[in-house]
Formats: sequence, C-alpha cells, structure tokens
Amino acid sequence: MPITNRGGLMEKSGWMVIVNPKAGDGRGLSDWPLISNTMNRNGLEYVCHFTEHKYHTVELTVKAIKEGYRKIVGVGGDGTLHEIVNGIFLQNEVPSQEITVGVIPTGVGNDRARGAGIAEGYNMAIKSLADCNTQLQDSGVAEYYESGVKHVRYMINAAGVGFDADVNEKYNWFKDEGKRGKWRFLQSFTRSIFLYRPKRFTIKADGRVVYKSKLLLATLGIGMYSGGGIISMPDAKFDDSLYDIIIVRMMPRFKMLRFLNNLKSGKLKDDEKLIRIRASVVEISSNPPSGIEIDGEALGMLPAKFSILPMSIRFVILKQDQHLSQQ
Repeated sequence: MPITNRGGLMEKSGWMVIVNPKAGDGRGLSDWPLISNTMNRNGLEYVCHFTEHKYHTVELTVKAIKEGYRKIVGVGGDGTLHEIVNGIFLQNEVPSQEITVGVIPTGVGNDRARGAGIAEGYNMAIKSLADCNTQLQDSGVAEYYESGVKHVRYMINAAGVGFDADVNEKYNWFKDEGKRGKWRFLQSFTRSIFLYRPKRFTIKADGRVVYKSKLLLATLGIGMYSGGGIISMPDAKFDDSLYDIIIVRMMPRFKMLRFLNNLKSGKLKDDEKLIRIRASVVEISSNPPSGIEIDGEALGMLPAKFSILPMSIRFVILKQDQHLSQQ
C-alpha cells in the first residue's frame, strides 16, 4: 500500500475497513466474502479488521489514524459509524476534517446510509468508495449523564427521547443478550406500544422553551431518517449546521400505531400532533429522568444538551448522477 510523507507524518493511501460481524443479525460476517470481492473488482486498496467487542470500533479507528490511515469505512450499521466518528474525535493526530468516512451498510437501521442514498445493496456503496467523492458535513455533540457522571458523545445522525428511546432501550437489551435482527426490533416496538408510560418533558431550542408537557416522542437530527427508516425530519440536511426537531404530542394508545406508520411513510409532514423546529442548540430534560438514544444506541439519561459541530467530518457521498438514479 503506497505511503506518503506529509510534514513528517506517514500517510497510507488505502482504506481501513472496520467490519462489525454482528451487524444486521450477522450480515457483516456472512456477506463479507461478497463485499470484499466487490471491493476487489472495483480496485480498492484496503486492510480489514473485524470488531470483537463493544467500542472496539472506537479503538480500531484511533489506532488506524495513528498508523497513517486517513480513509476509514465501516461495514455495519449506524452504531458502527457512530463509533468510527467518536474514534475520530477522540484521536489527536490530525484534525477531524482530514479523515474521510465511508459506509457499506449491513445493519438493521442504516439510517445514516439511507439518508445518503446508499442503504440498498452493496454495489452503490462500494462504487461511491471507488469514486471517493466527498463532502464536509456536520456532526452533533451530545452531553448527557450516566450514573450521575457527565458524558460527551458525537452524533452522525439522530437522537431521540420518549417512545423512540423506550423502543431502543428494549432492542439494545436484546442485542446485549446476543439476540439481534429486525424481528427483535419489531418485538421491542410492539412491547413499547403497550407499555410506554409518558413523562413530562421540557425542550429548549436555542435557549427558548418550545415544549413543556407529556409527549409521545421527540427526535432531533442532522439526517432525515431515524428508527430504522422513519422519515422523521424530511427537510434535514447534513451540512446546514442545524438540527431538525420533531416533537409529537401524546395521544390515545389506540391511535399510536397508525400515527407512527404514517410518520414512517413520510405522510405526516404537517399534522396537529406535530411540532417541527430547527435550532443549533437543543436542551431536553424530563421529570422523572428519562433515557435517551443516540444513533440507535441506548446511552444514559436526561438532562441532555445537543449542539452542532459544523463541517467537522468528511463523508463519502454519491455523485449527482448517482443521486438522480436513486430517485
């Protein structure tokens, strides 16, 4: 693999590929021969590592950058990308903007890849890596609490509270028990429909209180999809330095399923139960304290503060003609 010397730093020209073998109910592992063969046919230079435990992707990312890799691709879902980006911000070798991030989606949700137009199949994702057309995009910063200790995480797509976080907490319990797949997500969703107990939330957008009551869910993101394909934020952009926020007022339980199905299909851009806001800083608290999910991972408790790091990560994107072919 060719190596260049820039300012005394040895940089490698190929890709570091980080594979989550458990992603998508094992698709990361079972589909790797197909993925690697397609990468080889497209002339990609790469070195591959498989993750072995939770947060291993963070460690591998930090190590790869220290070894001179400036292009990293995750073979997995939103959680894999989430850990790659957090590894990039954890390292101190180079500015985050100098690292290029790509994705070959094998996860259950793939909301970040879906928002970029590359969630279906592997050919388009791998072709985008070969073309290496890139764009600086925003990242989110989440400050929250876990066991009374303040934590900071970097977001690549979306975060949620209320019903959204309740489903995610149940699904992550299944994952921790080694039980994965879309069936487990559906099981978690169904349980939450019957068991979700709303709390009182206070939401501030750029310092102004915009909601103070019980709610079904609230989602904020830099991407348009959340929850495994729900078009939560149809106007969101990865590069406008703003969060798009959707707040859904509480409703009778018998109306929830139909409402959420319509939301997933994108039919509810405007509805009396919806509040849509855009802001660069969002603060959320609840009484009693409630859990949050970030990029599909159950992480800590409220209160939480979300801010934007504008143009802080370089992502591989589709060329214009490829975008048009996806429409």
